[in-house]
Parts: sequence; C-alpha cells; structure tokens
Amino acid sequence: MQSAMKLTILGSSSALPTSERYPSAHVLNAHERLFLIDCGEGTQMQLRRNKIRFGKINHIFISHIHGDHVFGLYGLLSTFSLMGRKNPVRLYAPENFQHILHSHLNDFDINLSYEIDFIPLSGKDTVQILDDKYITVTSFPLQHRVPAFGFLFREKKSERNMIKECIAEYKIPLVKIPAIKKGEDFLTCDGVVIKNEDITLPPSEPLSYAYCSDTKYFRRLASFVKGVSLLYHEATFDKSKEDLAAVTGHSTTLDAAKTALDANVGRLIIGHFSARYRDISFLVEEARTLFPQTFAAIDGKSFEVGDLNNP
Repeated sequence: MQSAMKLTILGSSSALPTSERYPSAHVLNAHERLFLIDCGEGTQMQLRRNKIRFGKINHIFISHIHGDHVFGLYGLLSTFSLMGRKNPVRLYAPENFQHILHSHLNDFDINLSYEIDFIPLSGKDTVQILDDKYITVTSFPLQHRVPAFGFLFREKKSERNMIKECIAEYKIPLVKIPAIKKGEDFLTCDGVVIKNEDITLPPSEPLSYAYCSDTKYFRRLASFVKGVSLLYHEATFDKSKEDLAAVTGHSTTLDAAKTALDANVGRLIIGHFSARYRDISFLVEEARTLFPQTFAAIDGKSFEVGDLNNP
C-alpha cells in the first residue's frame, strides 16, 4: 500500500556538485501536494527527470542562504513564469533572503506572472509556519555558519475508520457516520448504545518527515525531531573529519546517527555528501554502527515515509 507521504531526493551533494550528485533539493509528496525543500543548482532539470509536475509545487522551503541550497531557485521561479503560472508561490526562507530575491529579480528584469508570498524564518525556537487540512509544518533552528533552519512535516491525525459490516448490522444512517468517525458512540433506534470501538478501527499513526541540513551536532536538535517517521540529516563528512565538520558547521556520519538515535526516529537518511567521496557506501555503514536503519540519499531515489520495508 502506497504511503500518504513520499520523499524524492533530487540532490544529495554538498557545495560542489559531482557528475552523479546534484546539490541539495528534496520533494515531499504529502496527500498529492508537493513541497520543495531547498533548491540547489539544477533542481528544475531534476524535477523533469523525475517527472514531477512543476504546477503542483506551491510551497518552497529554503533552509539557509548558501548557494548549494538556493542557486536553483532563481531559474525555477523564472521557469514558472515562462510557463504562464498564475497561482502564488509560498516561499519560506531566512528573513534576510527577501531583499536578496527582490534584488535578483530587478537586476535581471524578471517580471513574474504570479505573486510570491514570502514567509520569513527567524529566531531560536520552533515555529509553526503552515497548517492546512492534512499537515502542519514547523521550522526549527539549526547551528551553521549562517542562520539556518530545519523543517518538520507532520500529518494530522486521521478520523477513525468505519467497519463496513457494522453499518448494515446496526442500520447506521449515513448522516451519523461523520460523528462516529470522530469518536462518538452510536445509539440504535431501540435505545441500545453501541460503543465506538466496536464499530470502528483506529486510524494509522500520523506520518512525519524532518529535514536537517546544514548543521553541526548539538544535543537540542534531537528534541525538535523526536519520534519522526523519517529523518533526513546531513552527513557531509566521515567520522575521521570531525574537526573539519566543527570548523565548517557541518555533521559527520556519527553526528547524524546520534541525533537519530537520541530522537528515536523510524529511519534515517544521510546526505549532503562532500565531493571527496566517490563511494558513499562506507558512510552509510559508519552511521549504521550507531543507527542501523540508516540509508543514503541518492539522486532520483524515493522513500515511502513510514514504510520500514521500503528503503
């Protein structure tokens, strides 16, 4: 059964792209609505390669203002306009990016055919930045060389599921079903109370996905992503480069694994790999020494959120 949330990796490299890895970009499909997370160089080419519809992207999240996370945005916004887009784009990014974006659009004489609704990110606490019918999105601070933010996408709890055979057995009118699915008991025409748990099944646990890039290790991060179904955490370096990671504001494989372990997440994806690594398999094995459910972010690969049998 297909999950209600699916993640597709568009780019898994750090600052320097390689012939096989593009810079950071993910697409999360949540109930057939698409959320683009970071937008490194070449993102729109990767969207086409993975047959992802541009017009379904209405929300774009930028973690921080470094080129490998944002250089693809300008071209993508321009392409939206050339395609005749009319629907607004909601852009979530560090507050200082708004003037940078407007300057770029003015410098290159780009007149967009749609509005950009800019939602600034700031502060040192978690903030809910989106709340709709299906999900909430929360931003949280990371620790990098510039202001940086992670994002937590959490499915809202579903209603209970009716046991179809019970509808006929107890002659339940259709008008009563919405209330029963919300947890109410059913009163028959004979005055008999039928307990809700006897005629419904509990809903599935809400799914969740958290995105953490770029950041050095800090203990508080685990509290922001506690118990998520799927965690993406940068692992730019192997464990032998921990000093370099500290200087550059990045994480090692073991930093990512420790956060996943402390947060008790379902699965961990590591990515944002340094271009020095042609073979990333040993990075995954290194992280698995602490957190066995670790997998590599590979360009073009998709993950069903919450499905432990689909790595």
